[in-house]
Amino acid sequence: MVAPLKDLHILPRVRDSLSYLYVEHARIDQDGKSIAIHDAQGVIDVPCAALMLLLLGPGTTLTHAAMRALADNGCLVEWVGEEGVRHYATGMGETRSARHLLRQAYLWSRPELRMAVVLAMYRMRFTEPIPAGYRLQQIRGMEGARVRDAYYRASIETGVLWRGRQMTHNNWGASDPINRALSAAHSCLYGICQSAIIAAGYSTALGFVHTGKQLSFVYDIADLYKADLTIPLAFQVTAEGTESLESRVRHACRDAFRSARLLQRILPDIDRVLSAGAEAAKEDHFDADQATPGGLWDPEVGEVRGGVNWADGEPTEEWVDDPEASPPVADVTDGSADAAPAATEE
Repeated sequence: MVAPLKDLHILPRVRDSLSYLYVEHARIDQDGKSIAIHDAQGVIDVPCAALMLLLLGPGTTLTHAAMRALADNGCLVEWVGEEGVRHYATGMGETRSARHLLRQAYLWSRPELRMAVVLAMYRMRFTEPIPAGYRLQQIRGMEGARVRDAYYRASIETGVLWRGRQMTHNNWGASDPINRALSAAHSCLYGICQSAIIAAGYSTALGFVHTGKQLSFVYDIADLYKADLTIPLAFQVTAEGTESLESRVRHACRDAFRSARLLQRILPDIDRVLSAGAEAAKEDHFDADQATPGGLWDPEVGEVRGGVNWADGEPTEEWVDDPEASPPVADVTDGSADAAPAATEE
């Protein structure tokens, strides 16, 4: 259910200009160039142009016309669980800018920059500085000790017996209650992190600490919050009883994430860790003008400008600076007389 809003300027913000709206138990249809949200309390008109992310929770119905209006206005739509604790699917929004993805890929693909991001991620987790000269294996040892201490402190504070992190993935019921609670809580955390990462245009697969999975970057970011959020929460809920444990954990995560304003914290934290290699990454190079085509890959120099006449092997005519001009389709060839016109970029 969505509460009535008298002033859309008070919409919560994921980060700076990225406004989002969470809706559940409502029907959404098109209303001119806007959308209208119908629920038990009435109708709310929401201008699509003022919205960057629409999170659809349980019990929502979205018409085809409303989805088209949202897409036309560059609003990303995500189907999620209650308060974003699950991420089910994504409807594309504004896709012109690849700035965040290119920045992430640049840092990820260069070992020295990737290491800088990894160190930044670990520094965010520790209260004490990392000793100078520590190798990555030693830092991982510090991280292991930190997490074990978080489990130990939560066990002491709640009285829940802790025998270690153990899960039988093909037999959920074989695990003890606290391990099931932890897995349920971490799954909720992964969901909200995934929603934020996709909304900002990052890749969930290009992880820095984690690697090899489609959600590697999700695991990287979620690890920033486990010791403070999901670990103590799982122990507390388990201490209150094991009846309907997983469902109670999910509801507790929903409330805790909202109270902690977690969704608003995730993207600034991502910027913080990626800024470790920002200067070397030359951020101003990435998609500075969203209205122009991207560059063209070149095996010798890496990238050349797109949207120019390459008929003679050299750029001879610029067209992208004139918004009324069209790209010279017939002239964009490999320079040979018999070459067919090359496909232009959208």
